[in-house]
Amino acid sequence: MTARLGTVVSVAVLLAGGLAACAVGPDPGRPAAPDDAGQEPPPSATATPPPSATATPPTPPTGTPPTGAGDASPHPYVGMWVTADGHIRQELLANGRYDEARGERQSAYTGSYRVIGTRIEYVDDTGFSADGTFDGDVLHHGGYVFYREGSDAHRRAGKGS
Repeated sequence: MTARLGTVVSVAVLLAGGLAACAVGPDPGRPAAPDDAGQEPPPSATATPPPSATATPPTPPTGTPPTGAGDASPHPYVGMWVTADGHIRQELLANGRYDEARGERQSAYTGSYRVIGTRIEYVDDTGFSADGTFDGDVLHHGGYVFYREGSDAHRRAGKGS
């Protein structure tokens, strides 16, 4: 019985250590992917790191539910947001998830988000968090400017690039 308890404790310690190592996120020293050459670092690289393994883990954002009981219309910010050059494309899904593509790399970053007023808070699937601010059809996030795809703001930005 004592040997079995020792094994259980050893496994628990190994699991806790492995989970703590995973909570740190991606290796900051990893080389950039070929399509990121010359690009600014991803939003998660400059964002707030996850809390320590000893802290209570945050509840991931669940997105902003549609307003009104029985109203099935999506939040007004749901949809595709793109940089002026189209290199970064971030789709805000109605279920509170986002999927970001960079260049040819589909789903380069994924995670959950929630909107509070004109502020958006992201938690990517590695645990990093970031935020942004909406101004009409413009989203300021992680040092980038995104435009609602197809909007007047997007068309104007495309003419300037």
